Amino acid sequence: MTAAIRPATMMLTVRDLIALTKPRITLMVLVTVAGGMWLAPGSLDLLSMTVMLVTTGMVVGAANTLNCYLERDSDRLMARTANRPLPDGRLEPVWALLLGVGMGIFSVPVLWVAVNPMTGLLGLIALLSYVAIYTPMKQWTPAALFVGAVPGALPPLMGWTAVTGTIEAPGLVLFGILFFWQIPHFIAISIFRQEEYERAGLKVLPSVRGLQSAKVQAAAYSLTLWAVSILLVPYGPAGVIYLVTAVVAGGLFFGESLRGFRAPDAKVWAKKLFVASLIYLTVLFTALIIDAL
Repeated sequence: MTAAIRPATMMLTVRDLIALTKPRITLMVLVTVAGGMWLAPGSLDLLSMTVMLVTTGMVVGAANTLNCYLERDSDRLMARTANRPLPDGRLEPVWALLLGVGMGIFSVPVLWVAVNPMTGLLGLIALLSYVAIYTPMKQWTPAALFVGAVPGALPPLMGWTAVTGTIEAPGLVLFGILFFWQIPHFIAISIFRQEEYERAGLKVLPSVRGLQSAKVQAAAYSLTLWAVSILLVPYGPAGVIYLVTAVVAGGLFFGESLRGFRAPDAKVWAKKLFVASLIYLTVLFTALIIDAL
């Protein structure tokens, strides 16, 4: 393996360090955190809200950075990740290790003390489960998908507990929506990027269990998502606008998952399911915010 090439300027170094945190993913996560805070009964003052968002962003950034560190070798083997700072040789791996560990060590205690212990505990669980369990688990079983869905679903629950200090039914429903949404979303990705994952040595459902099993699970979890999303009406702050949206959007998303069983080209269908998942989540949370207003 060739030695890493240091960037020519400090600006490029900073850019690559920021890239390790996967800013777009981090921003999407913070949107779900803000949604949880918005929907929770009560409110936070501006300072507490700012601390919550900054430190949660650091937890997510730490997880992403350490993921880049641990997967730097497999990332070289996939087209979509080969240009990241570590596999491309633009940064020494130690920079990612120091940045990730540093952000994690700083952010979790601050969440615990400045927000509340429950939110800090959830942040710690999210960080450790993503880095220490999900990331290495991807190398040997497709069940890693379900483990990885846990830290991915915790942020809106953290937003809820930041306001309330406790885990309650509406927060758990928000967690459930994000958890079950991730399964068909990432199954779709694993189908149209199957060859890349296999080349990198990562175990995904269509490779290990077969394409048909992947389609069955995508449909099953889309149906489960549909049912769970409706629970925000009896258990949460949602009303008629959200209910109608959840029923219609959930039905359309489930219908798209069923089309996979008769699709002539699985990859084309998987890309459609992937796009549909993004549209579904956007529409669902938009309706939820409108209803809360």
